[in-house]
Amino acid sequence: MNKRILMFPVLMMMVVSTLFAAVKPTLDHVEPPFWWTGFKNPELQLMVHGTDISKTKPEINYTGVEIVAVTSVENPNYLFIDLRLADNTQPGKFDILFKSNGKTVFTYNYELKAREQGSANRDGFNNSDAMYLIMPDRFANGDLSNDQIAGMPDKYNRNEQYDRHGGDLKGINNHLDYIHDQGYTAIWLNPVLENDMEHASYHGYATTDFYRVDRRFGSNEDYKKLSDDARKKGIKMVMDMIFNHCGSNHWWMKDMPMKDWLNGWPNYGITTHRKTVLQDPYVSKADFDEMADGWFVSSMPDMNQRNPFVAKYLIQNSIWWIEYVGLAGIRMDTYPYPDQHMMADWTCQVLNEYPKFNIVGEQWHTNPSLVSYWQRGKKNENGYTSCLPSLMDFPIQDAIVKAFTENEGWDTGIMRLYETLALDFEYPEADNLVVFADNHDTERFFTAVREDFSKFKLAMAYLMTTRGIPQVYYGGEILMTGRKSDGDGMLRKDFPGGWPDDNTNAFTGEGLTDQQKEAQAYMKKLANWRKNKTVVHNGEMKHYLPKESVYVYFRYNDKESVMVVLNNSKENKTIKGNRFAESLKGFTSGTDIVSGKSIASLASLEVAAGSAMIIELK
Repeated sequence: MNKRILMFPVLMMMVVSTLFAAVKPTLDHVEPPFWWTGFKNPELQLMVHGTDISKTKPEINYTGVEIVAVTSVENPNYLFIDLRLADNTQPGKFDILFKSNGKTVFTYNYELKAREQGSANRDGFNNSDAMYLIMPDRFANGDLSNDQIAGMPDKYNRNEQYDRHGGDLKGINNHLDYIHDQGYTAIWLNPVLENDMEHASYHGYATTDFYRVDRRFGSNEDYKKLSDDARKKGIKMVMDMIFNHCGSNHWWMKDMPMKDWLNGWPNYGITTHRKTVLQDPYVSKADFDEMADGWFVSSMPDMNQRNPFVAKYLIQNSIWWIEYVGLAGIRMDTYPYPDQHMMADWTCQVLNEYPKFNIVGEQWHTNPSLVSYWQRGKKNENGYTSCLPSLMDFPIQDAIVKAFTENEGWDTGIMRLYETLALDFEYPEADNLVVFADNHDTERFFTAVREDFSKFKLAMAYLMTTRGIPQVYYGGEILMTGRKSDGDGMLRKDFPGGWPDDNTNAFTGEGLTDQQKEAQAYMKKLANWRKNKTVVHNGEMKHYLPKESVYVYFRYNDKESVMVVLNNSKENKTIKGNRFAESLKGFTSGTDIVSGKSIASLASLEVAAGSAMIIELK
């Protein structure tokens, strides 16, 4: 017989064997990587990724855990496994068997953890708190070994404003005492999840792994330790999240689960950022879609929350981090940009599991009617409702800047504060808004007021005494500067003293100017005073029309009252108490907590030019 004929079947078998080996299923990702027992919602959806994983059949044999659905999608490298956890399911580990033709191809050991006692009823951040906003890469470098990670292309270079500067979670943890002593009771960190992008990834807003802290910041365990250590000092942790988009280097971008995982893929357009279209009763579908489904930039793919698997993935991810880190709140980036109905569902699901939790959404608009649309309890004409408790108060932020940079007039200067606050009828929960003078996206406030120290002090007195939850941007307390026109990196400079070779150390005061030290002491006094002043946390507010550039308002309850006087003029002013008789009834004297001076009579008050008085009435 011809030897070549005999060889042919052997060669065919070798080819078939090689092809089979090439497509043998693999297991690359299981997300969430673990879960907990004891949630109100018994459902858990696992996203499993690996080569030809859809050709396998998962099996679980663990008391209380039931597979209720297994979904294959258009990409054979994904499976979505829906589990139901019975009420009596015990914490523990179990194997998920992935079988093909009745044989186990591979095994994944999954864990259900026990929830931390009391985690469901942990207090969220609220109006008793003062929040300190930190960009981790720019605050303090506590671990020099993670400044550059092999294989991660974005380089460490403190001399370039868009490169990595080396700040990390350990650096923040090392300075918790400073944050506590300054009077802050909550920390909002700009995003800390992995951003494995080619360049300018320091800000954290292009997530490439939703379940992993960026290694240049530390580890998941470092994040949890920071939260635990902060809580021991009475400081709550607020996590910055982004549902609207991910980073273009996210692992799933190389192997997308479905065509509609992203909006507009692959022929995407850039968003118009015209957020008014979302509430516009006359809006065209074309304009609505262009704004809501457009991408920020090409490096930030826009996720499609109308896809139920995307929605489930994001909702579970947020609950995973709340439970794992012990969060007291979430700041949601670009809140109006994702699908608004999914966002409403998300807020309600989170608060169902954590009734005292708080979530603040970013709706960057200066019109209170557009901001208030998203808050829980708002009665909107189109019937839209959500469970979102809080929003960033951009109308007040805009008013603060203009109040102290404009010339006084009928509706300018400090009148801006009055007029904006007078629109609080738009909000169901105005007391739960986060008020601020600047953040990582805006011009530094001290720069905005042209480095006028008296204006800075006036604004900070307002920030710490008005309704809502005050937020201070790191370095604001030492008059850090930065112009928006010079690039975002200039708004996000390194905090002096956070690096071993810094000549100035704001943590110790070494090298600070006298003015910086005064500002730091001023902010420390205000924040620590506010910390125990319940009348400012949740008391009523009454204000009086500004006259001659002097704005007066009161925070009061049944037990006490605080009178705030802001003199925004360049002249000393005398104000007569009889104008405020309804608010001064029962009080005859007081103490100005700014100067520490006693005030024997409220009949007439002398207020120095460009100064604030915060008077505890007696």
